[in-house]
Amino acid sequence: MSQNNLLILMTDQHSRKYLNCYGNPIVKTPSLDTLATDGSIFTSASTNSPICVPSRASLATGRYVHETGCWDNATAYDGKIPSWGHILQAANIDVTSIGKLHYRFESDPTGFDEQIVPMHIADGVGDLMGSIRPDLPERTQSKKYSEQVGPGETVYTKYDRKIAERACDWISEKNTSDQWVLFVSFIAPHFPLIVPQEFFDLYPIDNIGPIKTSAPLMKKHPWWRAFNECYTFDRYFKDENHRKIAIASYMGLCTFVDGLMGSIIGSLKDNNIFDNTNVIYLSDHGENLGARGLWGKSVMYEESVGVPIIMTGPDIPSGIKNETPVSLVDLFPTILDLSGLGKDKLNKNLRGRSLLEILDEPFNPKRVVLSEYHGAAAKSGSFMLRDGQFKYIHYVGFEPELYDLKNDPDELDDISKLDSSKNIIEKFEGLLRDMLNPEKVNEKALEDQAELIDSHGGVDAVLKRGGLHGTPVTA
Repeated sequence: MSQNNLLILMTDQHSRKYLNCYGNPIVKTPSLDTLATDGSIFTSASTNSPICVPSRASLATGRYVHETGCWDNATAYDGKIPSWGHILQAANIDVTSIGKLHYRFESDPTGFDEQIVPMHIADGVGDLMGSIRPDLPERTQSKKYSEQVGPGETVYTKYDRKIAERACDWISEKNTSDQWVLFVSFIAPHFPLIVPQEFFDLYPIDNIGPIKTSAPLMKKHPWWRAFNECYTFDRYFKDENHRKIAIASYMGLCTFVDGLMGSIIGSLKDNNIFDNTNVIYLSDHGENLGARGLWGKSVMYEESVGVPIIMTGPDIPSGIKNETPVSLVDLFPTILDLSGLGKDKLNKNLRGRSLLEILDEPFNPKRVVLSEYHGAAAKSGSFMLRDGQFKYIHYVGFEPELYDLKNDPDELDDISKLDSSKNIIEKFEGLLRDMLNPEKVNEKALEDQAELIDSHGGVDAVLKRGGLHGTPVTA
């Protein structure tokens, strides 16, 4: 592998269902579409946790949530587990971040030589209310989701513009032949679903199709009843038109941030370093966006757990759509691979494989990826395993779900109760238990979260403090 530069572009809460290059004919994402055409796209990528802080810890460390102990948005990565950044630093490769990281503190040794306009969890504490489990409080801040939609500007859109500007400046000022890795992380299309007017106008409400309705399962399944009594987003929307305004705003944010990333790619070209720079694009998790009456993330359906991963550059094959299941933990060995560091730099605790290796192999329908969730609104831990055809969702203490993604890609038909599914469920549960003990992991998460709540004065004190609806911008 040649020692080319590496630019990692990341967005927040971008479901792969909302990119043109992933088959959505309405959403305008020309910059990312070009990257996909010129490089390789992974069509079955998943986050390792459908929530910001845990997923970013897995991305940083190449390890699963139950291994990092970053359970929710109040338990963030602090640098104690080695990151890919630490290995790059040890190899004297310049590694810099610009924008949102969502770690604990900027001062923590997380593997960056410099953090430019960083965002971390609020006050190093984050969303404590999400750690109150298994007796779940209603998150009344859910109402803000439906109130903050439509055309306009926010501190987040202004922050994203600053991130793009600083990234372009950094590239222009990088007058050196030394190898570098630059991690640029935006907030959009994360809520609030408010977008500048010019981007909102791209998506007339009349062009937005019907919204996927709630499944009967959610009304009778105890885990789901508890979830929907805690996260009450949908009850505050007035009607379908109101929901479609939110969807149009989200799509506008996708186009808005696509343009910002396009400006960074343009800076590489303007400074004559595009041809020796590999580019990776990804998101930390997806967005339900009204499907099944759900908004935000936190669940194991494809809208929430499915993420885009696109790669292009001198070391990336072009024109490939790879269907093998992959996940964010695969980025750790990929980043080292693209940086010219050999397998001797990898440690035995990594759970992924280099995406370059996977691109060089035939479609592997038997590869299994893991996601898990222990955050707000989850009465117990949920775990997802998926391969090339099936998705198994395990709820500790409750009945599982099973979907045939090949024949039911929209996950409308839970087949877990069919006699023909019995062996499939037994296989997946066996695989899950080979990887971890779900009951013990759930118990450990609840214990850690209870200790955290106690350290901040107990449940009543945390409820009085209230929950967060997005991380404040301090940069």
